[in-house]
Amino acid sequence: MPQSKQINRRIVLASRPHGAPVDANFRIEHSPIPQPAEGQVLLRTVYLSLDPYMRGRMSDAPSYAPPVDISGVMVGGTVCRVVASKNPAYKVDDWVMSFNGWQDYAISDGSDLTALGDSPTQPSYALGILGMPGFTAYMGLLDIGRPQVGETLVVAAATGPVGATVGQIGKIKGCHVVGVAGGAQKCRYAVEVLGFDTCLDHHAADFSEQLAKACPEGIDVYFESVGGKVFDAVLPLLNTKARVPVCGIVAHYNDTALPSGPDRLPSLMGAILRKRINVQGFIIFDDYAHRYDEFFNEMSSWLAQGRIKYREDLVSGLEEAPKAFIGLLQGHNFGKLVVRVSDD
Repeated sequence: MPQSKQINRRIVLASRPHGAPVDANFRIEHSPIPQPAEGQVLLRTVYLSLDPYMRGRMSDAPSYAPPVDISGVMVGGTVCRVVASKNPAYKVDDWVMSFNGWQDYAISDGSDLTALGDSPTQPSYALGILGMPGFTAYMGLLDIGRPQVGETLVVAAATGPVGATVGQIGKIKGCHVVGVAGGAQKCRYAVEVLGFDTCLDHHAADFSEQLAKACPEGIDVYFESVGGKVFDAVLPLLNTKARVPVCGIVAHYNDTALPSGPDRLPSLMGAILRKRINVQGFIIFDDYAHRYDEFFNEMSSWLAQGRIKYREDLVSGLEEAPKAFIGLLQGHNFGKLVVRVSDD
């Protein structure tokens, strides 16, 4: 069903998942399009970002942000057009970045909007390389990872929107970059297009051995977004005073219990102590919002110079969002996953 000028489609959280999300956890609803009051604007969604953090918002476990309520609209960053305005800061047809979530229309008072100009060349980039994923890669690597020329940088999820950017920034800063991805096609892309020195398939039976061979002098920076067996293989290779920025642990988002097997905590804490490893989590806009302009200017320059390559995985239709999101958590996407909610 295409976007309507009379009806607002909303995808809401129907139930909290136990383990991996399924279609039944989502429900599509139809309601009248809201109308702006004085000081407000009515936004029409053109692009919707799908990101792993949304799995955490589906749970009511304690986290850094409140969960989505049952029957609440699923959260998400959006790129929108202004279709009606009673706010002097915005006019009809303006492009803005917002957080409408999984729906066609939403009201804003303007405080949560980022203006994208009258005619941005690639408006969806505000959800990826020039938005939260690119910003995460930039600040996590440069401020926490602090890469130095000649160091070895290992990047999990190497062809995802964060990992692909981390690896390319690492090359700009003179690092030896080893990517980890799922499948031969993604690994070839990381090397041949993104410029990684090598990329390893984490599905390989001898993945740990391959990683050790690819990092003969150990690992100085490991950019963590996955966890699981990738981190298990990385941990013994971390050098003294290695840095580990942590922006996610997607391998564990669907866990309903602690992993089976031996308790890994003593070996992890022992390695952190002996090697003085710096492991630091961060929430990008909570911790670095004041440095967004710095990131935006630098990344825009790198893109214009062709020093950073960027790939989108574009899905058409709001109704496809649940299926695409479920696939995202299974590693089916190739690049930044974006839903084109409407043609514009």
